[in-house]
Order: sequence, then structure tokens, then C-alpha cells
Amino acid sequence: MASWYGARFHPNRKGRTAVQITAETVATFEYKLTKDDGELLDSSEGSEPLVYVHGTGSILPGLETQLEGKAAGDTLQVRLAPEDAYGEHDAGMVHEVERGQLPPDVEVTEGMQFHAESEDGVHILTVLSVEGDTVKMDANHPLAGVALNFDVKVVEVRAATAEELEHGHVHGPGGHEH
Repeated sequence: MASWYGARFHPNRKGRTAVQITAETVATFEYKLTKDDGELLDSSEGSEPLVYVHGTGSILPGLETQLEGKAAGDTLQVRLAPEDAYGEHDAGMVHEVERGQLPPDVEVTEGMQFHAESEDGVHILTVLSVEGDTVKMDANHPLAGVALNFDVKVVEVRAATAEELEHGHVHGPGGHEH
């Protein structure tokens, strides 16, 4: 049985009470993500909406803050400055590595991305250039330094199950299966 402890309620457009997005609720939303120049980066159009447990750090904190208190049917536009999204671009995260450090059976080209594991976790590295045996790689998130614009429509809000809260992610449709 789901716990509604901590959930806030407000009347929806038809006079019934709707659940608001708060900690320990599961929110489902459709979205379109663009840069300031209008370039489309991602969208849920033509696919499943995004489903997450609110308050678990599953989405960008700035977006999560703006979703707080919203209910099914609400729409919002959110602009996140780089520091509220993936951070500013850090030139100190651009490194040169020897070609021999990369898989020998892969043709390394500009724009290619690699996953690298370190003590800090998994990082995406983007190849900036290949000059002889030297490969310049950028360990910044690919969207570092970019302001992000979200157009969001909240589709559903419900209480998270005890199992979802324990695991920190959604189970079932739109979520994770074990």
C-alpha cells in the first residue's frame, strides 16, 4: 500500500483533489529540451514520458525544484543556466592522451565518445581532435556550458511505493524492472 505521508493536495480543474509533486511521489512528464538558439536536444514526443521518483536526484536539481508542487495537467517552461544544469565548461577537463591508451581496434575520430571509469565514477569523454599519436579529449559533460530550456507537461503524479523509495527509482511501466 502506498503511503501518502508528506503529499500535498490541491483541487484540480474539475474540482477533485489532485496530488502535487513532492518528495516521495512519482512524477510522469512529457518534455521538449532545447538550447537558447532553439536547437532541439531531446524530446519525449513519439516515445514514453519521463517517470522518476521526486527528491532522489534522478533529474537535474533545477528542473526538480521547478516541478515541486505541480500536479497532473500543469505545464511549465524552465530555463536552466549552465551552473544549474551540467555546469560551466572547465578547460582543466580537456586532456591529451596517447593513442595507445585507447582501444587498438577502434578508429578514433573527432566527435567520437568513450566511457571511462575512474574512482569518481563513469565519465563520457569526447574526442576533440586526433593529431598523430595524440588524442585531445574533453571530460566535461557534453552539455556543460549550455543553458537548457525545458517545455514540460505533467502527465501523472502518484505516491511512490515502499520498494521504489527503497531503491530510489520507479518500478513498472516507464520505470525499472528487476
